[in-house]
Amino acid sequence: MRLFALRRRAGRRQLMAAESDVLGELRRLRTRIPQLRGALTASVDGLLLAQDAADVEAEGVCALTAAALGVALRLSDATRQGRFRELLIRGDQGYVATYAAGSSAVLTLLAEPRVNVGRLHLEARRSSVLIGELVDAAVERAEET
Repeated sequence: MRLFALRRRAGRRQLMAAESDVLGELRRLRTRIPQLRGALTASVDGLLLAQDAADVEAEGVCALTAAALGVALRLSDATRQGRFRELLIRGDQGYVATYAAGSSAVLTLLAEPRVNVGRLHLEARRSSVLIGELVDAAVERAEET
């Protein structure tokens, strides 16, 4: 039991080591898409990894993202649509978009209603690949220790 706790702490340290690189990518993404109100990266189980978002309760959004991810994964599987890639929610005040980021993380974006959704997808897909590589590499390093 104690060894598991030590490995878990080491894993969190590795994830936090990747945080600055992930945060840098979130900031670059917000620069490329000015209509973004916020960008967050979370582990697939809802742990906040990095955020560039004001006026949002990030931990709560990450927990909700994990719940939505669970439903999306089941829906993709039940409808035989393949692996989960992305989820887009449109509300009166804008969009919430979630993208798979490797095998260990998700990227969630909050966008204004006037955002170009095609551009949002294009840029977010690129960023999610980079973020996925960063987080998955940190997870692999943690598993090696």
